Amino acid sequence: MKRLLPALALLVPLAAIAPAGRAGLIAPPPAIVAMWDGKDGASVRATLLGIAALGEPPGASARQKLESGEAAWWLGVQDEHAGRADSALAQWRRAVAMRGDFDEGFALDPDRVRHAMTPRTKVIVITSPHNPTAVSAAPAALEAIGRVAEGAGAHVIVDEVYKDLTGDRTPPAAARGDVFVTTNSLTKSYGLSSLRAGWVIASPALSYRVRRARDVVDGSGSIVAERLATLAFQHLDALTERARTILARNKALADAFLQSRVELEWVPSAGTIVFPRIRGTADSQPFVERLMRERKTALGPGFFFQAPAHFRLGYGGDAEKIRQGLAHVGAALDGMGEGV
Repeated sequence: MKRLLPALALLVPLAAIAPAGRAGLIAPPPAIVAMWDGKDGASVRATLLGIAALGEPPGASARQKLESGEAAWWLGVQDEHAGRADSALAQWRRAVAMRGDFDEGFALDPDRVRHAMTPRTKVIVITSPHNPTAVSAAPAALEAIGRVAEGAGAHVIVDEVYKDLTGDRTPPAAARGDVFVTTNSLTKSYGLSSLRAGWVIASPALSYRVRRARDVVDGSGSIVAERLATLAFQHLDALTERARTILARNKALADAFLQSRVELEWVPSAGTIVFPRIRGTADSQPFVERLMRERKTALGPGFFFQAPAHFRLGYGGDAEKIRQGLAHVGAALDGMGEGV
């Protein structure tokens, strides 16, 4: 039987639990403890605490690991600790290209995972639908990666924060076996980000370790937020219907816009985001910066995700704001001939 951890306030970064006085220890041999695929959430970090060997020395700084070829970077750079040279969070993570490129539909590739494994790999983290491409992991790919992890004594965390929006009614990844762990939250699909609440589905033994790790790190979150999160769970069907209605309306706007712009090409998305690229443009950052500077409209530049030609476009929220934002993006594309 799987065990579902109830709504919880999410964890502080792993840097907060680095053993005192051990920062100066010599780095372990080049290897990875956690392998990342895309932007993840704090509920994933909560699970990592229950899996990773927390007593081991944190090792070299992220900068040293990068310079030595041991990539230690969190795609997204959206956490206050991510990318800092002294961040233990960065030191335990490695972003691995687990997916094919644009021409391969950003499909999850088990062979890439297999080749990236080392004897110290303990966790493979996948987001499905993926952030930033919003491409869902194929069941066959998940099964293959699960076999790789099981053979190495590792776990596969599948972060499914966008899944409930998509209409995908397959069971959570954790239902595939004890090697899998599912994380989810009330943030992305349900629009309740201020509650900072999520959950983990895992085997009884692992869920116990995750709970104990949380007890050590932060104990509990805001009582008010946790009670509201519990109330939200009693109304998930209504919240899901509301979210899917909003998504259907806004996705139609985004799809119509993308289809109208010959400058753009993209892979169809399953969540609240899409990851297009501008034909013939190797780096979207100048375009993104110009859009913000001249039209106060924000896109996620592709270099955040090691894909500089792309940008991330989100279409959750108020439909009128989405219309205005898309109009601004269109106007900026029209102006590219004037110099980006």
